[in-house]
Amino acid sequence: MELHVTLALTLLREHHLLDHVSNLTDFTATSVSYDSRTVKKGTLFFCKGNFKPAYLASAKKQGAIAYVAEREYPEGQGLPAIIVNDEQKAMALLGAAFYGYPQNDLFIIGITGTKGKTTTAYFADNVLRQSTKQHSALFSTQDRVLGNKPEDRFKSDLTTPESLDLFHDMRAAVNNGMTHLIMEVSSQAFKKNRVYGLKYNVGIFLNISPDHIGRNEHPTFADYLHCKEQLMVNSRTCIINAESAHITDIYYAAKATTQPENIYLFARHGADLSLPDNQTVDFEYRKDLEDLHESEFELKAVSDKGHQLHLDHRYLTSVPGDYNEGNAVAAIIASGLAGAQAEDAVETLDHVHIKGRMEMLKTKQHGTIYVDYAHNYASLKRLLAFLKRQTDAGKVTVVLGATGDKGISRRPGFGKALNESQADVVILTTDDPGYEDPLKIAHEIDSYIDHDCVGEVQFEMDREKAIQKAIDLSDNDDIVVLAGKGADPYQKIKGVDTPYPTDMKVAKSYINKIEN
Repeated sequence: MELHVTLALTLLREHHLLDHVSNLTDFTATSVSYDSRTVKKGTLFFCKGNFKPAYLASAKKQGAIAYVAEREYPEGQGLPAIIVNDEQKAMALLGAAFYGYPQNDLFIIGITGTKGKTTTAYFADNVLRQSTKQHSALFSTQDRVLGNKPEDRFKSDLTTPESLDLFHDMRAAVNNGMTHLIMEVSSQAFKKNRVYGLKYNVGIFLNISPDHIGRNEHPTFADYLHCKEQLMVNSRTCIINAESAHITDIYYAAKATTQPENIYLFARHGADLSLPDNQTVDFEYRKDLEDLHESEFELKAVSDKGHQLHLDHRYLTSVPGDYNEGNAVAAIIASGLAGAQAEDAVETLDHVHIKGRMEMLKTKQHGTIYVDYAHNYASLKRLLAFLKRQTDAGKVTVVLGATGDKGISRRPGFGKALNESQADVVILTTDDPGYEDPLKIAHEIDSYIDHDCVGEVQFEMDREKAIQKAIDLSDNDDIVVLAGKGADPYQKIKGVDTPYPTDMKVAKSYINKIEN
């Protein structure tokens, strides 16, 4: 991989990103990086994000051949300085060029939504791995899968990687023989231009509800919705959950760049819909069975273009929850557009397992423990409602916290969801507090809890002890819900990913101790 300065400058000019160049020389970059610790001889270095001038000095010392930034730095004296008006856009643009535009060799399915992205991604990945004979890559919140060897699968650091990492991993996937890619696309990916210039063969819009709104994320819900809608704007074919809030805005965002014949709408049979332009859905699904272990539903096409995909069938999924049926439908339609058959979905959807999503541990004396990533109002409300409906539980104990420095809007949302579910016991604890005091976060959540609706609220900032306390408080007919962290093996504390066993491991270890 390499990038000549002439091509770099041409691309930046074409996108109106180039301001000026200082100390210009004829160079060819043989490496690209935004991390001074990885710079080697011949690297084009990007001064982005939480950049400090000392990083550029280090990059220069280690062999950087030039740098890209929004202003010149004395620390880079003597190096060619490519000055741009948007560092993030420039990095995405030049990163794609350096890695040889790997997106052109992949059928890319992008997924966005406030909840359900990871579940939908895993559904689609399993179907496409079946239909492509294991030639499907995955970029998800949990895992990044670039090929079929053990070393090609690793833990994700971001839902949507930084642009240089994104195109690097796409190139690796292509080199590994992958032909398809399923990727979650966060609102922050568009907000921070990590995916600038990237086009998707299929874009999925699952849903939208207030989230990621706060001082370090989206300033308003309108900004959050706008960033989510950019997936529709940048997709050749769009799939939209017609039951989503703000459906008119979402549909028109899709229609701005996509012909109506390439926009697919789906909804539950009998759903009360209010669609723009007298639109009707292309697919309906009807629930046949639902319990704590699986969901069964029937999918039917109701439009001519829907019928052309030949996806009418009864499907069984191993991920329970009525809210996951819509995720499965979106994955089935997207996979059909990517060349999969209904039989591929039938053979795989009932074998999908997603760590941290509706994981269940049945105990002998302390009820049933559920671990789920539910981390905002909408997901927590639907999770608790589903469990109450399915379990006929005695006492319901919920353990949760809220992230620090971001997702500030989740705190009142948690209070609202707990009020509506009328949880019997709530234990507020730590969940990635960042630079904030977890106890202050917990008291903020508590300020939104109606104590006439919720039975009891306790505070325990050691998450492992909070889980143990919840188990101790539960008898055999009760349920314990460990919400928020899912399968995350760390706590983000003061800028450090501090190792944490995961909620399920903590629960299993404690149960083994007290019941065996």
